[in-house]
Amino acid sequence: MNDHDAALAVLAALPRQSPARLRRLLAGGDPCKTLQSIAVGGRAIAGLDPSVWAAWAPSVATLRATVPAKCEAANITVAVHGGDGYPPALVGDPWAPPVLFMRGDAHAVRRRRVGIVGTRHATRAGRAFARVLGDELARAGVCVVSGLARGIDVEAHAGALAADRDGAPPVAVVASGCDTVYPPEHHRIWHDIAECGLIVSEAPPGTAPTARLFPLRNRILAALSEVLVVVESRARGGSMITVREAAKRAIPVMAVPGAPSSPASEGTNLLLADGCAPVTGACDVLVALGLDTSRTWARIDTRVAPSSRGAEILAVLRSAAQTVDGIVLATGFAALDVAVALGRLEAQGWVAHADGWWEALPG
Repeated sequence: MNDHDAALAVLAALPRQSPARLRRLLAGGDPCKTLQSIAVGGRAIAGLDPSVWAAWAPSVATLRATVPAKCEAANITVAVHGGDGYPPALVGDPWAPPVLFMRGDAHAVRRRRVGIVGTRHATRAGRAFARVLGDELARAGVCVVSGLARGIDVEAHAGALAADRDGAPPVAVVASGCDTVYPPEHHRIWHDIAECGLIVSEAPPGTAPTARLFPLRNRILAALSEVLVVVESRARGGSMITVREAAKRAIPVMAVPGAPSSPASEGTNLLLADGCAPVTGACDVLVALGLDTSRTWARIDTRVAPSSRGAEILAVLRSAAQTVDGIVLATGFAALDVAVALGRLEAQGWVAHADGWWEALPG
């Protein structure tokens, strides 16, 4: 890492740093000179609380010795706003991060991009839909941008990775350092995205996730998206922060319809009621991007074929989620026969249920 990038990384890692403060520091010119001034007690910009300067000056030496080394150890690059490697989609954004840390292929963000977000407490059907959507968009050459959180985010990324070399690389925007896996169980997929896609963060390496960093992460995720798709979200879920950030930038928001009784779909159904376009498959998103939708995906369904009774029940559930009573009314089957058939369909991966409602799962 050269001296210029090392200085950028250290300035971004200063304690009590913020995007606004960092932007002002970088406006002063050479980051190496700015950092040296801070190290000797100088005040490179006016208007900061004295306690900030008191925290910054003694920390420079330690950060110089650690932050660039962490970047090199994890193959993390540093990009300054408007400089080489900085995502073009963020250059004109009024709330763009002044410095970004990136691990992986920086060119991934130069492709067509769709953000996919949703609740951490996703239903089985929601997770399956997010995975299929991520896969099909990646195969269509569209980069899936998400937050690598539990639930919908990680499933969308897993789907994009399933496209393998045939698909567009995924981009993960995270609320920790690019070398700090969160949640910890995502270690493998984190590594896979760094290998074939891109991990982006405003936070320097070694930074643990905090509540303050997630809303900041969401603004970057929204700004990188050409279209934002919400798969499942509660009415006040964290995904709605990303929706608001997209709205600030006039980025189209689309939503996946869900069962009216499902808390996981409260937010998405409200978005649809407010006029957001629905997403029932990848073609809806491709149309929103103005891309060709004639391409078909060669997909092999490895699930055991349902029985004739199961197929009839499945046809009902593909139209809308139903209770057992609703299925009985729609099919004319006895309640016991419906219950047995649903048990088999669930074991075979065709259906899932939550709060008494049954719905069909995508392949």
